[in-house]
Parts: sequence; C-alpha cells; structure tokens
Amino acid sequence: MRRPVFRLPSWLPVDGYILALLGTVGLAALLPARGAAATVADGASTGAVALLFFLYGARLSTREAMDGLRHWRLHLTTLACTFLVFPVLGLAARGLVPLVLPPALYTGLLFLCLVPSTVQSSIAFTSIARGNVAAAICAGSFSSIVGIVITPLLAGLVLSGNGGGFSAHSLVSIVCQLLLPFLAGQLLRRWVGGFLIRYKKVLGYVDRGSILLVVYAAFSAGMVQGIWHQVSPLRLLCLLGVEAVLLAAMLTATSYGSKKLGFPRADRIAITFAGSKKSLAAGLPMASVLFGAQAGLAVLPLMVFHQMQLMVCAVLAKRYAAQLDADGQPVVGSGGSGPDPSGQRPPSTRSSGSPSTSGPATEASPPRTRESSASVRARR
Repeated sequence: MRRPVFRLPSWLPVDGYILALLGTVGLAALLPARGAAATVADGASTGAVALLFFLYGARLSTREAMDGLRHWRLHLTTLACTFLVFPVLGLAARGLVPLVLPPALYTGLLFLCLVPSTVQSSIAFTSIARGNVAAAICAGSFSSIVGIVITPLLAGLVLSGNGGGFSAHSLVSIVCQLLLPFLAGQLLRRWVGGFLIRYKKVLGYVDRGSILLVVYAAFSAGMVQGIWHQVSPLRLLCLLGVEAVLLAAMLTATSYGSKKLGFPRADRIAITFAGSKKSLAAGLPMASVLFGAQAGLAVLPLMVFHQMQLMVCAVLAKRYAAQLDADGQPVVGSGGSGPDPSGQRPPSTRSSGSPSTSGPATEASPPRTRESSASVRARR
C-alpha cells in the first residue's frame, strides 16, 4: 500500500518551496545561530553556494547553449529587459526613499532588479501558454550565465552608494564562490553529466536544501544584529505595492515591446515570461556574497517578488492558453508547447465512451456506410 504524498491544494496559490523558505525565516527568528554555531552556519553557507554554482555549470549543455545563439534577437531582447530595463526602473524607485521605502529595503529592491532571470518557471509558464519553449530554455540559461558576471558588475556600479557593501573583497569572493565553481562544472560536465542525470531528483533536493541553508545563515545574522527592527509592517505593505507596480510594468514592457519588435506570438510569450522574472535560486547565493551579514534584509524584496511573479504568471499563462483555444487552435497535450503538427485533436478531447465509438472502430465506420449505400444503388 502506497504512502499518501502530501501536496498543497490546487486552489492554494502559494509555492510549496516559498512556504519552506518562510519556515526557514521563522526558524532563524526563533533560533538564530550564535557564536560557534554562527561560524559553522556561515562556513556551510559558503560551501553550499559553491556547490550550487558547480551544479549549475555541470548541468548546462554547452552545445544547446550554442544552438540557441541562432535566435539572437530574442535573447538580446530578454537580456535587455533583465539587465537594462529592470535596473533603470530600480534606480527610478530611488525617489521613494525614505517616505515609502527605508534605505535598507530599497537596497534590496535595487539588488532584485540586478538579478538574472529564472529558468525553471519561465520554461514551465511558456509551455503552459504554448509559447516557444526552446527559446525560453536558452533565454533563461543565457541570463543565468551572463548574470554571474553582469550582476556583480552592476552591483559595483549602483549599490556602492546604497549600502551594498561592494568592494574588492566582494569581487574576489564572487570569483571564488560563483565563477570558479561554475567553470569547474562546465569543465567536468563530460565526466559528471551522466551522474547528474541519473540522480536529478536527489540533486534537486540538494539545490533547494542549499538555498534554505543560505537563507537561514543570512537571516540568523540579521536577527543577531537586530536589523529587523528597522522595518515596520506598514513599510512591508509599501514594499508589496511597489513590487506589484514593478512586475506590472515589466509584464507590460515585455509583452507590448516584443509585439512592436515584430516577434511572432510564440516568441512573445517566451520573452514575456523570461524577461519579467527574477531568479530566487541565483539571487540568494549572490546576496550572501555581496551583502554578508546584511543579506537577510536585502533578500526580502527578492523573496516577495518571487512569490508574486509565480502567482501572477500562472494566471497569465492560463489566459494565453485560453486565448489560443478561443481562436480555434488545436488543443495540445499536457507536455506540448505548441499546436499539434498533425492538425488533429488529441485523444483526450475526443468523445469518450465505449470502444465502439472511439479509436480504430470509429475510423472504420465510414467505409461500411459507403459500401451499404453502393449496394442499395445496385439493387435499384
């Protein structure tokens, strides 16, 4: 007898992993690491970050990435949205300090605008909306690769005057904890790629567990230093409103901007989802390197934005799919990313009933009808 697997209700618009992150934050608030425990947690967090980026490099297929370069206009558009439009909007929000956002939260908001795009959720939502899934894969992968270099450089430019704590030491830490493990993963991919594929599910738990460890170490340091007393519930509500406006602006810019640039519908869907999203998995480790003990408050805007983008994009992806169905496009299966090339409806949309009304028996019925009509004419 199988054990029941716990799953969140389908009507609950909250990612289960976000709940785990919130639980980790609560644990850090109740039981923060202090003294020797803090030293151990910090060392484990540093190792977890290096492991994460090693796995990122080992999983990325260089051949697939090079093949995706052929769609360079789409990738340049996505990168421009991620590393140009987002930072410009983040800098424009500087006028909200200190009336709407305190300096610490604004620094986190600005860092959010510098983080690369997400990969997994962009692919998932593009597939649901029946967009160009291959383009979403390449766009997300390119953003992650470029972000390893671009995000720290942009942070050095825009965060130096906003309490980001970026320095030469931070640059060395980024190279050692992010770039070198990523390059090592790429070099060793030939030998470890098969192992990663075989144990993909287990390593997925390693990924998520490593990020939870990073969050616990960052928020523990924040609790010990008392940085949470700087933020009131009213300021958190203001942050929520500002990020809602930011997400709406980026969804509008990516959707209508890609249409004005002449991209087909499938490519516009990929640009909309890949260009308007931010990666929590990449942002949290980078924040731990850039901000150190101040990372707890700095990553709060990113965590809020991540959950918001999941909820909004889930609704948007279903709307895209519903529009295709309303336009008379063929319905695709659950794993499809576009119309069925055969031009036929899938089996799930045919009439269900007894075997005599579906499948080969239904296809054979017209010849019997024609034969019967011919015999009637012969008798006449």
